[in-house]
Amino acid sequence: MNSRRRAPLTAEEKAVYEWQMWISDLGESGQQALKSSSVLISRCGGVGGNVAYHLAAAGVGRLIIAHGGNLKPEIGRAHV
Repeated sequence: MNSRRRAPLTAEEKAVYEWQMWISDLGESGQQALKSSSVLISRCGGVGGNVAYHLAAAGVGRLIIAHGGNLKPEIGRAHV
């Protein structure tokens, strides 16, 4: 774990993430760790876009998305 202080979960966050806090190995402390974490995703097309979506839905606190190429509007569904 990183040394950043874990922010407490708000009542709204507890309601949103309640289902995954039932997992015995995660619990509220694990959800707080997710909220306090940062993830870098390089490339946002294809798999990277889906990864960003699921990490955001899981409650990761900070997502940094870097894409080295040009985003193409015609394949926008593949991009975040």
